[in-house]
Amino acid sequence: MALGCSGAVVILPLLPRRLVSTRATEGAQPPGAVVRIPWALRLRLQRGAQRRRRGQGEAAAAAAAATRPGKLLLRSRRPELSQPSWQTVGRWERPQLVSAGWKHRKACGDYFQLEPSQEVAPALKEPQADAPQGPSFAEMGLQPALLTGLEGLSINRPTAVQRLAIPVLRRGRSALCAAETGSGKTLAYLLPLLDRLLACPELPAGVAGLPSPRGLVVLPSRELAVQVSAVAAALCRPAGLQVRGLMGGGAAGGLRRQLRAPPPGPAVLLGTPGALREALRRRFLTLERLLWMVLDEADTLMDETFMEPLEQILAHAPLSAGAPGPAGPGEPRTQMVVVGATFPAGVTETLEKFSDVGRFVTLTTQSLHRLPPHVQQKFIRVKGKDKLPELLQLLKERSASSGAVLIFCKTASTVNWLGYILDDHKIKHLRLQGQMSADARAGIFASFQNGDVSVLVCTDLAARGLDTSSVQLVVNYDFPDTIPDYLHRAGRVGRVGSKAPGAVVSFVTHRWEVDLVRKIETAARKRTGLPGMDSSINKSPPKGD
Repeated sequence: MALGCSGAVVILPLLPRRLVSTRATEGAQPPGAVVRIPWALRLRLQRGAQRRRRGQGEAAAAAAAATRPGKLLLRSRRPELSQPSWQTVGRWERPQLVSAGWKHRKACGDYFQLEPSQEVAPALKEPQADAPQGPSFAEMGLQPALLTGLEGLSINRPTAVQRLAIPVLRRGRSALCAAETGSGKTLAYLLPLLDRLLACPELPAGVAGLPSPRGLVVLPSRELAVQVSAVAAALCRPAGLQVRGLMGGGAAGGLRRQLRAPPPGPAVLLGTPGALREALRRRFLTLERLLWMVLDEADTLMDETFMEPLEQILAHAPLSAGAPGPAGPGEPRTQMVVVGATFPAGVTETLEKFSDVGRFVTLTTQSLHRLPPHVQQKFIRVKGKDKLPELLQLLKERSASSGAVLIFCKTASTVNWLGYILDDHKIKHLRLQGQMSADARAGIFASFQNGDVSVLVCTDLAARGLDTSSVQLVVNYDFPDTIPDYLHRAGRVGRVGSKAPGAVVSFVTHRWEVDLVRKIETAARKRTGLPGMDSSINKSPPKGD
């Protein structure tokens, strides 16, 4: 609004300055007019200009990155979002994510791929040139019988976690042992604990007629118990130690038969929580002579599914403060070793209910809770109806010599349904899920390991601890619910003993799955550990231990 020469009021529309000045030059309004731009419009124009400048800067940076030679850390379908291996992202910086817009349905068809940053698994990576070489198994002082057992398994070089754990556990220390999947944790605890058992004199027999093992390993699944039992038996055979596996799924007489061994029973017992609880409840065995106990795949054992039987097992062992040791009052208590590849937050608080965690030493590797750096990992945003065609295309493109394939589903019903579809397409496969009977499950995974069939459709039952060195492709047909589940699934490839690092392909379908993918992509771009893990586990062991 302005006053003309005659005192009349002139009303002008509120237009951007550039439009008003154009019209003024055309004589469309009187001279001396004052134009006011609304504040909201001015802010909107400023924000638009800032976005244009920022977009131009990002485009220039992407162009510079594209022209600079070098390997990629993350490859995207959109080249401007790819990240070269030389590029670093600050700790507090918010990187531009490929998955940022994946909750929109128009994102279907987009993907990104994490490229391998090293050729071998971290567990096999040699020490730096200026660092001292790690000791061999013989230099660690292991019993000759155990060295003979290692020769039978064709194992001659310790991995990083074995070099770390064996000296500490041989001294009788209770420990939290945390290392990435496929790094050789089974031998890391079996070798030193069996060495202690061989070095300790035979203790007096326990309750008359009851098997009383001196070593106990608790495992969450029968498949894992069978696998670890085979390794323990191979190590113990030259020393003449009896090893038994205890798995449920049958009548009480079956538990008695599994424990059958010359008096005073097996020296080493490996079992699942349900079977061990039932055997203790029926007084088929006693733990009063127990020298050491291992909780393998501890995060699974401490899930609510296994918590009740696990507590009852631990109540029978001389673990608590003030309890007499295996050789009587005043003797050292049972050595406890807690082993896992992922330790969710709060694990130490849970352990305090069972034992004195303050006397535990923590053993961790540098790659704990990190994405496997030697494995290619691809994430594809797809519609639910497109997952099956994508999977069939993957399977049909693979040659017979490309290694075995693991296909993970969330539920047993999806495993069965997908199996019927593969049957229709003449794709030979096996199925493994928890709703199968014990008899049906027996031998399925062994047949897969032996190479009789190269495709296994399974639930997370096959994601924990099992040796899958022949697997070269993992397909997450259903995306996992948690980051630890993703790490365990991805750890089925690129293991110690694998011929090739392998690859992981994940189908991302639902909006809530995108949240996990964003966390994984952010950790990959920043080269940091994955969120939601127990930070108290990631600390070095005390000096002198």
